[in-house]
Amino acid sequence: MTTLENRPNTALLVIDVQNGVVADAHDRDRIVANIGDLVSRARSAGVDVVWVQHHDDSMVRDSEAWELVPELDRGDAEPLVHKSYGDAFESTELEDLLATGGIGRLVVAGAATDQCVRSTLHGAFTRGYDATLVADAHTTVDLSQYGAPTPEEVIAHTNLYWRYQVAPGRTAGTVSTADVDFTSASAKRR
Repeated sequence: MTTLENRPNTALLVIDVQNGVVADAHDRDRIVANIGDLVSRARSAGVDVVWVQHHDDSMVRDSEAWELVPELDRGDAEPLVHKSYGDAFESTELEDLLATGGIGRLVVAGAATDQCVRSTLHGAFTRGYDATLVADAHTTVDLSQYGAPTPEEVIAHTNLYWRYQVAPGRTAGTVSTADVDFTSASAKRR
């Protein structure tokens, strides 16, 4: 239903599942395992997997903290988008890559919920993409000592408001890892 012309395909967008981003993240191991399951199922269904990797002054390229977590294996042919802003579309080749693949629907997982995941979801939606958040495949660290809600509250709130996100000609929503359907005709790469 995307508002983008000739974009019938779906991609799984895996955001910033890097050592330094998820080392202390809430429920890290379960979330990484869920993302691994999504990656495997997307590949089996012929759906593109697009990886996003953040870098900035505190997340230096080629450092151990910058590397993707060892539990997840990016395929050699799977694109890797390098970013230095929260929104993975900002000053990156992500939009061109998705356009080339005819991708108008994104299934989103990764970290950090309250930063890069939210920014990228909103960036995708305002650019015309259908954007589905996998409710049990994103996480964040505990910043409550600085006045933020707990990770559980951040995740629950994000899932709640994204479930009801609406705009003309686009779809949003949340789905659990178990309920992601990559086998539908609109999800497969043609």
